[in-house]
Amino acid sequence: MTDAGSSEVLPLPFHPVEAVLDVQGKDLCSLDATTIALWGVILDGPQGCQARCLRFLSDEESARADRFIRDEDRQRYIFAHGCLRLLLGRCLNVEPGAVMFQLGPAGKPVLCHTTHGSDLSFNLSHAHGRALIAIAQGREVGVDLERIRPDVAVEKLSTRYFAPGEQIAIMQSAQEQRSARFFRYWVAKEAVLKAQGVGLRSLSQCEVLLAADGAGAEVLASADLLRRDSWTIRFLSCGEGWDGAVAAQGKDWIARYGLVR
Repeated sequence: MTDAGSSEVLPLPFHPVEAVLDVQGKDLCSLDATTIALWGVILDGPQGCQARCLRFLSDEESARADRFIRDEDRQRYIFAHGCLRLLLGRCLNVEPGAVMFQLGPAGKPVLCHTTHGSDLSFNLSHAHGRALIAIAQGREVGVDLERIRPDVAVEKLSTRYFAPGEQIAIMQSAQEQRSARFFRYWVAKEAVLKAQGVGLRSLSQCEVLLAADGAGAEVLASADLLRRDSWTIRFLSCGEGWDGAVAAQGKDWIARYGLVR
């Protein structure tokens, strides 16, 4: 468990797809207005798991999966979205294939309120064979997961997408630490902007202020960009070579790892 008021960040476990597909309601942490549930998933598994996840998807999602050229990309998409549907279905007490989505005002997928009558929100990030899923109640949530790549064009990308203060902090880091610092800012900014349903064009319009304890951050942005309330960012310990973050409205929340068995 990660407590939003603590500097201790316990490692986020990444579960095999088989374990996630076996999740029942009793296996989920208790979700209330002060809790954000997080799941890490390894997007690999046997053919039977892929076939099961594929059955969960909507016609639109299945068509999108078919458009991937590489089998590996198609499989990872099916696993990520199938697991998302299963977890949401368990929270809503409906079958995964019955979970209905619609687009919110900013184009972010949200649960269809007229169908489910729920105030649950969710977000999904997947990269390089892993997925991170967040589900919250009564507040918007966003997550981002990235593999730290040493070959990234740090100076070029930070100049293009980051605020001046962030650029300075990155370039003042030791050469061997710049990639890690770059991705720390990146996952923080992406998490809060995904929560709002805002794209990459807004990365430079918000500035992340890293906390002294290294466990979280706050974000500064115009009122037009962050439409409601203040936002808090918490970093996740995703294993060596990875970084991740979860962002949500307000400060009165904790993040719990959603698979409790």
